[in-house]
Amino acid sequence: VQVVESGGGSAQSGGSLRLSCAASGYTGSALCMGWFRQAPGKEREWVAAVDIQNTSTYANTAKGRFTISQDNAKNMVYLQMNNLKPEDTAMYYCAVASEGYDDCSAAWEYNGWGQGTQVTVSS
Repeated sequence: VQVVESGGGSAQSGGSLRLSCAASGYTGSALCMGWFRQAPGKEREWVAAVDIQNTSTYANTAKGRFTISQDNAKNMVYLQMNNLKPEDTAMYYCAVASEGYDDCSAAWEYNGWGQGTQVTVSS
């Protein structure tokens, strides 16, 4: 499974960024597509995910500000991030679960990971 993120960059506090993720190397639709992030000195944390039934879930830190969406025909997933805060600064990783899933918020469900795209939010 190959995963490539794009769209990271810098934004001011209160600004917006849109991350994109292209996945390939599996048949059919992904069972989960998710976004995780890792800030320096912190553990990786789940941000948002969407499952094959198009059900979206969000971490509390993302609710009301971030929106995940997918295009199954293109094997793409997007993360629209609005009202960004400095604490959103992190490397953002896209992940794909193509072989099975039970909980799309769990990192161990995913069998394909991207290299990450940096998001930096300044105050």
